Amino acid sequence: MRNWKLPAIAALAAGIAACTVGPDHVRPDVQTPARFASEAQPDPSSSPEMPADPAAEAEFWNGFNDPLLSRLVEQALAANHDLRIALANVDRASALLGGAKFDALPTITANAEARDTRASAAQLPGVGRDGRDVKSYSAGFRASWELDLFGRIRRGIEAQAAQAEASAADLAAAQVVVAAEVASTYAGLRGLQERLRVARDNARNQLDTLRLVEVRLGAGRGTEFDTSRATAQLETTRSRIPALESAIAIAMHRIAVLTGQTPDALVAELQPEQPLPALPARIDAGTPGELLRRRPDVAAAEQRLHAATARIGVATADLFPRFTLGGLLGSQAIDSSALFERASETRLVALGVDWSFLDRGHVRARIAASEAGASGELARYEQTVLRALEDAENALARYAHARVEDAHLQRAADSSSRAAELARTRFDAGATDLFEVLDAERTRLQSQDALAVARTQSVASAIAVYRSLAGGWPTRIPVRKEIAGTH
Repeated sequence: MRNWKLPAIAALAAGIAACTVGPDHVRPDVQTPARFASEAQPDPSSSPEMPADPAAEAEFWNGFNDPLLSRLVEQALAANHDLRIALANVDRASALLGGAKFDALPTITANAEARDTRASAAQLPGVGRDGRDVKSYSAGFRASWELDLFGRIRRGIEAQAAQAEASAADLAAAQVVVAAEVASTYAGLRGLQERLRVARDNARNQLDTLRLVEVRLGAGRGTEFDTSRATAQLETTRSRIPALESAIAIAMHRIAVLTGQTPDALVAELQPEQPLPALPARIDAGTPGELLRRRPDVAAAEQRLHAATARIGVATADLFPRFTLGGLLGSQAIDSSALFERASETRLVALGVDWSFLDRGHVRARIAASEAGASGELARYEQTVLRALEDAENALARYAHARVEDAHLQRAADSSSRAAELARTRFDAGATDLFEVLDAERTRLQSQDALAVARTQSVASAIAVYRSLAGGWPTRIPVRKEIAGTH
């Protein structure tokens, strides 16, 4: 091969390098409504025009004005094990992308060999043993480079880059889930503590009623029937307490594990009762279009569609021959001192052609499989978009109605407390019987417990809105931990 042929091959490769087979990825056009059907409503006592606090919504947990909650969420974002798994997947995808990029570059290897061989007498008849001993030395560099004339390698890099982007989006999505789960579990804990307080307060009131009935019985003004009814109601109320205490312990254990700690690590810190986090006055949901640009699960689905589309190009490139440019530069000698002398120089330049493209049946099957995979990813992307919109609509609807429910239950709890006090006063004055007192106390317990549950659900529904809107805070990087023995 003359010297002009190598530059000609290189020029040919550069001239058609822009030829990349397979479809290019285009973001699917998904129709979205101009606004959400269900809009979160402000507190009835606040102004409807009160603007949302962008700083609070950027990191929503700070908007609840609870320093302990904020610290727990930050701890979870730094140490949660699900996030560490997601981060490892990001690192893995990035490493694979780096490896894929090297496929576009020449591969260079080096080798050296020293050989001492002896042929048998049968192989070399009539030659003495010294003459059958042969020593040889060689060293050299080998290079090979696939000329990516039809974009097989470029499409492979494109697919891996999209996969890396999808892994990064998966990490962001996992952070949304973990932050929301810590916040909702924390709100649930505070709600359970409020319900426990209500149960204990009512148990104390019912114990006072029982003692009063027992005094009246001792004075000959009551009956055993009244005592039995008062005792039954007291024990029913007391039976609520163990279940609530158990649920509180479970919530504390869950929060500790979410923050990457042992289940008992936060018991002492979370045990003291605190009120539920304060609800934001208003949540700005934005528009559905903004939601889709913000949701990391939608971004991950799009990048997987991008990767699947690029893989069609990888499979399609197999319809064409692969050209590989190879070379060798080395030295061979029978004496080590002569190994790098000019006379010992060896070299080789070769252009190889992979003719496996002629197996068109298998190639067409792989292309069809890639196209089917891309169709599936397109459907998955569209489904992710619809579920994101549904998630946001449902969260907004629940939040709006939860605030209304809170207002009604607050009035019911206030009225039932007043009714219980009046019933006790009337009973003391002999104007009513014990049944009305017990019924009023039972109603008070039910109303106060329902209010605590509803307030917890209101906070949880606000957190669900933020989760459906995907937060919008900067991506945190969990703490990386090295495997023992690695560097």
